[in-house]
Amino acid sequence: MKLIINGETQVCEAVTLAELLHVLEYEGDWLATAVNGDLVHREDRADHRLDDGDRIEILSPMQGG
Repeated sequence: MKLIINGETQVCEAVTLAELLHVLEYEGDWLATAVNGDLVHREDRADHRLDDGDRIEILSPMQGG
């Protein structure tokens, strides 16, 4: 399915948000995620199913400054 991840269209076979994060190699409890503008809490990611065309935002802290 096609997903828009952080503004870029990508094709991915992940079914849930948790699977997508694993495929994209995002790790850690400090991530913030949103699907179609709605915040998805860490404990809900495994159950949050993705649909074709979903807009996903993944935010992680950056080092440096």
